[in-house]
Amino acid sequence: MKKFLSFLIVFLLGGLLFYAITIYFPGNEALVFQGKPDQAPTHQAGLYGPAPVNGPDFTEAASKSVDAVVHIRSQFRTKSQGYDDFFGALREYLGYERKPERSYPISGWGSGVILSSDGYIATNNHVVDGAELVEVILNDKRVYEGKVVGLDPSTDLALLKIDIDGLPHIKYGNSDLVRVGEWVLAVGNPFNLTSTVTAGIVSAKARDINILGSQGAIESFIQTDAAVNKGNSGGALVNIHGELIGINAAIASNTGYFQGYSFAVPVNIVKKVMGDLKEYGEVQRAYIGVIIREINQDFADNLGLDEIRGVYVDGLVEDGGAMDAGIEIGDVITEVDGTDVNSLAQLLEIVGQHSPGQELDVKVLRDGSVDFFVVELRAQDGGTAVVRRLDEFYSERMGASLSPLTKEEKDSQGLRSGLKVVNLDEGLLSKGGIRKGFILTAVNGYAVESKTELELAFQKNPDRVKISGIYPDGMSVTFEFGL
Repeated sequence: MKKFLSFLIVFLLGGLLFYAITIYFPGNEALVFQGKPDQAPTHQAGLYGPAPVNGPDFTEAASKSVDAVVHIRSQFRTKSQGYDDFFGALREYLGYERKPERSYPISGWGSGVILSSDGYIATNNHVVDGAELVEVILNDKRVYEGKVVGLDPSTDLALLKIDIDGLPHIKYGNSDLVRVGEWVLAVGNPFNLTSTVTAGIVSAKARDINILGSQGAIESFIQTDAAVNKGNSGGALVNIHGELIGINAAIASNTGYFQGYSFAVPVNIVKKVMGDLKEYGEVQRAYIGVIIREINQDFADNLGLDEIRGVYVDGLVEDGGAMDAGIEIGDVITEVDGTDVNSLAQLLEIVGQHSPGQELDVKVLRDGSVDFFVVELRAQDGGTAVVRRLDEFYSERMGASLSPLTKEEKDSQGLRSGLKVVNLDEGLLSKGGIRKGFILTAVNGYAVESKTELELAFQKNPDRVKISGIYPDGMSVTFEFGL
């Protein structure tokens, strides 16, 4: 009991002592830290930082190009699955009334680039080929019908014309001067989003992606990582000065949407093709007359070459430019027109900028020594004459404007002759359900390739007319009418 009282007294005395100390030192707060630490410097928040950002400025290039890039709507007509029934063209012979055509229109969208103030426009061949109607929508939303001046499937290019003057247009650059790593802009209308600009760099040049497939195709694309999607086809690839360096044509994708790489036709090829289509209606395609094999390490070792460069001449075209100049099988072409050549795509790009009759300086390696040759380029038939597209004409009986086939159209369809339906009015063809793009191959059993041949074919049977032909997709049609 005494111990407990002693403990209690000591506890109370300690509490009184602590209370007295806190009362006696009322301003002393050393036991609780309330001082303010050193503060970091503060700056007023704003949209722009105090220091300039170093990097490319795309605003000038974009402003120069967006008004010169157009939106293209192409209208096609697709037949329903039941259009060609079992009897097809034999229905009339079997006593059945011919079934009317069952089809429906579909639309495709793309882009185009205004090349001149008077309405010439570059786009892709696949954007407008086979279209019944082409509409061109300017950046200010004005709409015009576009006329197809010419097509070149071998480069996937097409030239359009709209009837208007005073248009903003884009300046040609030089794709030979484009360097890997430089900034570029892709301008177009992806997913119907008009006047869309995306940026990237040139990833590679002279890229062959084997997408055109036709014999004589020129595939030497500029590869970029600028975002390109459906609807960008035919749009502009420009440098940071706003100069046209390519026409966007394709993407590398497993989904159909942009996955990192896009491809454009170099502008130097575009310039050549557009000029030819405008002046002649047909491309003046030149050939050097060699069959090429690219060189890799194993092949270089077999040839005993010290380095892997150039392209190997594996064959020669009989009486072609290269043979006549003195180039031989086994030569290694290392330079053409002052430019190094290390792939077939590079060679095609250089030759594709020239016309038959022009000459190129060719540097080759032969048996360890260097030789130089001057090669005259030739057309595919071995000549150098200018090839002009024959003028279209109007047939009142057919109710259609018809045009002789170009060489490329003949080759692509495997035809020796034919007349292509350019425009349709009321007449025999519309009565038979024929559409624009149809190719007449025979009338009354006679091949036709001109207005004279067509009139002579009509005279063979004055009471009836039998028309045979083919659509670009390969579907054959034959029908017969009484006159």
